[in-house]
Amino acid sequence: MKTLNRSNASSLKERPIKVLQFGEGNFLRGFADWMFDILNEKTAFDGDIQIVQPLKNGLGEMINQQDGLYHVLLQGILDGDTINESRLISCVRGVINPYDSWDNYLKLAENPDLKFIISNTTEAGIEFIAEDVVFESTPITFPAKLTALLWKRYNFFNGSKESGFVIIPCELIDQNGKNLLNCVLQYCKLWKLPAAFADWVVSSNVFCNTLVDRIVPGFPKDSIDVIQKTLGYTDNLVVKAEPFHLWVIEGPEELKTLLPVDKAQLNVKFVDDLTPYRLRKVRILNGAHTAMVPLAYLQGLRTVRECLEDKEFNSLLNDLIFKEITPTLNLPAEELNQFANDVLDRFRNPFVKHELSSIALNAISKFKVRVLPTIIEHHAKFGKLPKNLTASLAALILFYKGEFDGEKMPVQDDKDTVRFFDLTWSDETSLSKKINVILSNQSLWDTDLSGISGFAEAIEKEMELIMTTNAKD
Repeated sequence: MKTLNRSNASSLKERPIKVLQFGEGNFLRGFADWMFDILNEKTAFDGDIQIVQPLKNGLGEMINQQDGLYHVLLQGILDGDTINESRLISCVRGVINPYDSWDNYLKLAENPDLKFIISNTTEAGIEFIAEDVVFESTPITFPAKLTALLWKRYNFFNGSKESGFVIIPCELIDQNGKNLLNCVLQYCKLWKLPAAFADWVVSSNVFCNTLVDRIVPGFPKDSIDVIQKTLGYTDNLVVKAEPFHLWVIEGPEELKTLLPVDKAQLNVKFVDDLTPYRLRKVRILNGAHTAMVPLAYLQGLRTVRECLEDKEFNSLLNDLIFKEITPTLNLPAEELNQFANDVLDRFRNPFVKHELSSIALNAISKFKVRVLPTIIEHHAKFGKLPKNLTASLAALILFYKGEFDGEKMPVQDDKDTVRFFDLTWSDETSLSKKINVILSNQSLWDTDLSGISGFAEAIEKEMELIMTTNAKD
């Protein structure tokens, strides 16, 4: 079988390098690079990507052996249809390792075609380290490497405004663009760079806050032999991803012209404020995930897909999302409903076996962030408690008993939380008193939930219903 590279692949065009990418991992290659490849096909974008390996060790050598080529394998459900398709990604030119060639890395700043910088260096990647004092050779952090590149760019183009970049970080932290800019400015001070340069960084470059959403499992090692046989190449960089994708970019209107994603039918949104979109993801996708686990587990269901295939539970989940979560969110109903339907399609993915026990990890803290605010806001907005989300908390409290109907529950949480529930459940008090002790524990919820009118009584009622309905004969 032929090794995948540009000598063996047929008639692949090389384009101007317009994108510099920090990070060579599965996510960016299965998300952003896939999108730029489609932009090249369907629009006049006409730009390739140069990857920078942010750490000393990584996939750079392997990517270069394949001349930047690899396949993205999309598997899942989109708009109700099962998707199982591959795409050869040809927009990646290769990888530079700044630890091997710092001068070649800095020379990238001299490219007049270069306009975009994207990154995914993990949540810990956007950081400032005061000990990172050297930039004549490779600095430690990604923001330090970026600052050195910007300094080179500034000097080479004499500080021209037009030479600035659009910088689009994809790290999974809130305000990622703002945090990256702050780190760069800290390095400007640390390295005693001129104030005029710092002004150019702020005024001539655009640092965008972003939200990214796509599940990218990565290299499909269990089925790679079959996949490579189908592809007709030995491709050691195949990236498996779900069909759903969403990239929300907080930035100026001109980005729509620079990145004509609308012409490529890509799910990219340019917005003034991405907060509602982040909240939508946390409340609907993450919230439904978290809320379903205790309810489903106590019913004997064990995977997300089983939950969707169970007629009664599927109906409950739909009510939970469309009648209890989405009415509390401040986005157009059409957008919310589309996203919610996409979430249900993602949960149905026949190519992924997602165990409920794995989602149950640290379930209390997840519930506090992802579900509890919806319960509180629903109660405040409509004057009543959302039945299914309330039932979910009731089931969660039962789940944290550690045993249900003779079966051990897979409780995985910090020792203080586990100990609290063990002590509470072993106490010889009534169920209603146990519930009040749990709801009033502010270290769990950051608030006293026992003060919500009718909440404790509703939870007790749901717990009794669960224990009666789900008990084995």
